[in-house]
Amino acid sequence: MDYDAILVISFGGPEGDDDVIPFLENVLRGKNVPRERMLEVAEHYYHFGGVSPINEQNRALIAALKTELEGHGPYLPVYWGNRNWHPLLRDTLREMKANGVKRALGFVTSAFSSYSGCRQYRENVEVAQADVGQDAPRIDKLRSFYNHPGFIEPVVERTQYALAQIPSERHASTQLIFTAHSIPTSMAESSPYVRQLEEAVRLVSDRFAGFSCDLVYQSRSGPPTQPWLEPDICDYLRENHQRFTDVVIIPIGFISDHMEVLFDLDTEAHAVCQQLGLGMQRAGTVGTHPRFIQMIAELIRERTEGAERLYLGDLGPSHDVCPADCCPAPRRPPHTRSIAP
Repeated sequence: MDYDAILVISFGGPEGDDDVIPFLENVLRGKNVPRERMLEVAEHYYHFGGVSPINEQNRALIAALKTELEGHGPYLPVYWGNRNWHPLLRDTLREMKANGVKRALGFVTSAFSSYSGCRQYRENVEVAQADVGQDAPRIDKLRSFYNHPGFIEPVVERTQYALAQIPSERHASTQLIFTAHSIPTSMAESSPYVRQLEEAVRLVSDRFAGFSCDLVYQSRSGPPTQPWLEPDICDYLRENHQRFTDVVIIPIGFISDHMEVLFDLDTEAHAVCQQLGLGMQRAGTVGTHPRFIQMIAELIRERTEGAERLYLGDLGPSHDVCPADCCPAPRRPPHTRSIAP
């Protein structure tokens, strides 16, 4: 298949205090979320100067990907468009159209399949294409990569580094805790999100024989009446802390150290560990790990050159074209407070 560009598709985030409220209003548009909840989340961003790290991390990822493609091909221009903040998808598609781009491959910065991490991004692209109008570029999404060796191997390496910060004599009482973004159970039931997470956790934990491991969730933002995936990381720590002296928290559900990682883990979960007397190390996300960047290029070459579709484990490579019933939108309760990517 002939493609003439790559589009990195991400969530977006504010880059200063003045951006925070407009950004959150974009995130929450069309959702019945109380304003006080929005202001509560705004404080998370203000805590870090109103700047979400996701933007700078995406810039670094794009720079690394450009270098990889220039060195090993295919040499294609790389664009960047976000769901909720600049550069917005519609603006990027307008730029691509003006530059003569007809058909591009889209890389979504989410390893796992759910409505918010997969289908909603495809819907965002469709809305942007409608805004651009006639001759808007066609975007074909790259497959999910939760079980690709180029994702699993960097997670293993980041975990090994974090574990090495704990004295070896305490390894026998160290717990490996994998975290992912919680989503409503109604969303989880209509997608392979949990199954993919469990497979990725298994693929990583198999490299750490003798260590106890668990999968937990974080960043829940729905009302108490709406069931979300559990257990929450902080609840898990409080309920199980007597079982271990140290924890390594591995944010396997995220590819970069953005706000949910910095606030919910490095701030909130760290504070809980201090209260409980637990030693805590947090593994880095894959970010711009060279093997991960290489993986993105490999996914691109699958589509441009028919390259081998690499994967680990039992579930096989994900589909290239999402079926019509893939990751449908969950029914929303009367009041939802979700702002999660």
